[in-house]
Amino acid sequence: MGKFVVKQTNTGFKFDLKAGNGEVIATSEVYTTKDACLNGVNSVKNNCVGGVEDQTVENVEAVKHPKFELYQDKAGEFRFRLKARNGEVIATSEGYKSKASCENGIESVKKNAPDAEIVEAE
Repeated sequence: MGKFVVKQTNTGFKFDLKAGNGEVIATSEVYTTKDACLNGVNSVKNNCVGGVEDQTVENVEAVKHPKFELYQDKAGEFRFRLKARNGEVIATSEGYKSKASCENGIESVKKNAPDAEIVEAE
């Protein structure tokens, strides 16, 4: 079972969505307040049902929000970002060496986020 780990940073609050094995699947931006961060968690829970827009292929087929955007970064690694219905980025991934691993990360968010508990970092 996945969990959202909410933690305070020097400049605010952020969350990590962790899979059952403890691996971080997705990370948030830094929010100014804890309430805003918790709203971000709920937004991920509600928006993780979206389709995948694969931006690594020619003739990208646009997908309506909410959606996961799969893309390649400047270092050639595959990443995804989850966008809410309003188009705002609400979670991002780490870099993956292979596209298949990145796709697995997206599936992990879809599987873990809806029922993930919310815990405070220690």
